[in-house]
Amino acid sequence: MLRIRLDSLATVFALCFAAFAHAQSARFSVTFPASQSAEPLDGRLLLLLSKDTSDEPRNQIDDTPKSQMIFGVTVDHWKPGEPVIVDEHAFGYPVRSLKDVPATDALLPRPAGALPRGEYVVQAVLNRYETFHRADGTTVKLHMDQGEGQHWNISPGNLYSKPQRITITELTSRQKPFAIALDQQIPPIPEVKDTKYIRHIRIQSALLTKFWGRPMYLSAIVLVPEGFDEHPDAHFPLILNHDHFVDGFDDFRTEPPDPNLKPDYSDRFHLAGYNRIQQEEAYKFYQQWISPKFPRVLIVKIQHANPFYDDSYAVNSANVGPYGDAIETELIPAIEKQFRGLGTGWSRFVYGGSTGGWESLAVQVFYPEHYNGAFAACPDPIDFHAFTNIDLYSDKNAFYLYGANKQVEQPAMRDYLGHTFITTKQINEYELALGDHGRSGEQFDIWQAVYGPVGKDGYPQPIFDKESGIIDHAVAEYWRQHYDLEHILESGWSTLGPKLQGKIHIYVGSDDTYFLNDAVYRMEDFLKSTSDPPYDGEVTYGPRAEHCWNGDPTQPNALSRLHYNTMYLPKILDRIQKTAPPGADLTSWRY
Repeated sequence: MLRIRLDSLATVFALCFAAFAHAQSARFSVTFPASQSAEPLDGRLLLLLSKDTSDEPRNQIDDTPKSQMIFGVTVDHWKPGEPVIVDEHAFGYPVRSLKDVPATDALLPRPAGALPRGEYVVQAVLNRYETFHRADGTTVKLHMDQGEGQHWNISPGNLYSKPQRITITELTSRQKPFAIALDQQIPPIPEVKDTKYIRHIRIQSALLTKFWGRPMYLSAIVLVPEGFDEHPDAHFPLILNHDHFVDGFDDFRTEPPDPNLKPDYSDRFHLAGYNRIQQEEAYKFYQQWISPKFPRVLIVKIQHANPFYDDSYAVNSANVGPYGDAIETELIPAIEKQFRGLGTGWSRFVYGGSTGGWESLAVQVFYPEHYNGAFAACPDPIDFHAFTNIDLYSDKNAFYLYGANKQVEQPAMRDYLGHTFITTKQINEYELALGDHGRSGEQFDIWQAVYGPVGKDGYPQPIFDKESGIIDHAVAEYWRQHYDLEHILESGWSTLGPKLQGKIHIYVGSDDTYFLNDAVYRMEDFLKSTSDPPYDGEVTYGPRAEHCWNGDPTQPNALSRLHYNTMYLPKILDRIQKTAPPGADLTSWRY
């Protein structure tokens, strides 16, 4: 009996010591020198820990199972030389707190190729914020894109430290903090030059400048047709390719594939040498583009990165600003003037995938007479009853499916076999590590910024609490009325239908990685029910296809996704032939 009591007491002491040790956290003291900035700085200070020595930690943070660790704190008016302590209170992902980071333990085995337990490569990055005094009377601090597409790890002007190797022990928390100096700065991005086929345009937007209270710009990359310079009297149809931020036409290559290219492996498509396949298809597109009978059209990719994300979703928004009107009334006319577009609704078309898929359908719906057809592949949720796998109107919580006696955490991303890569809760924790107040620059935060009202603090009003998952149904109703595309079409079909007949084309894989097919099913149900007029478009599914299947049933998604610029052209040309008004220019661009 005495032995049992002593053993129990020893166990209690051991557990208490372990709990005390576990509760301690490694601490980091981060500074930046006056040589990097003599003025105080605002931003999100990101501390990165990695056990992978193959690259800098700042390049190893993402929403996949491969992600290394990130811990974030917001800094305001941070002075040069002033230390900021990053400790267990910093919000972390995929490890919630620094106190949960494993310390050294020589007794535990070590995975092959990994650093020993407790050893890490550490790096820090400051994602700098700018203060905006907006026209709506709010003052907000956000990271302004610097031409990189809202990527904090490569954004020019952001400060960072050189990677260093450290060892975290159980005694680390009782010692002085690790010292880190942000003595490096990401350099500016070199200006891209025009080529024979790829041209650039940049304008200052009066609408966006007024909204944001500082100069704001829109840009575009234009693929001009063969013979563009030799036929100055020709005017061309315009095809707008909506996408995330891009800096060029990677799918257009004027030279054969590089014979010295080292083959890579695509985890997404389970293909070896996918980089070579991409170059081969890009070169084939160039060969088609210059061939004698290929249609002479303008293909345009726009750049509209903003203080919230790598693009604006191409619509007017309370938080992001009047990007829809700016693109439609300022940028597109400027493009058509400079590059001799036909400049009419019957001669404009739009297509894109994922975010670009939503945008393509949205601009066709919100500006129905500006375009003559939208080809929306794997679109972001177009019915918020199926916001990925969340019903924003009926569900109480965005993270869990509730049963009689349990709650099941829901997936946000799956592979082709149905394995969950990250849950909705985890992906929002990832965003919270990157930034508070919806400032992560990531997916759920931009949905919230574009679709939602402005909150009392000037930042987007959350659609759900990012820690608990509880949905705000008043905000959801705002979303429904302003951006639920199925609801907008269904409630306004008597007016919109005549303007959209024959223009809506939607494509999605039945096993979309982000469950985007669920919203398409609901949209299809409505479109099939339309009459007076019928929608006369198409909704097509790719059996067992993942994100981002775009409508070609004859080829695997790994190839079809490389053919966006050509696969819709037959439908576009047919539509032009059937709908161009009398006297329309159908010949000058047919040389």
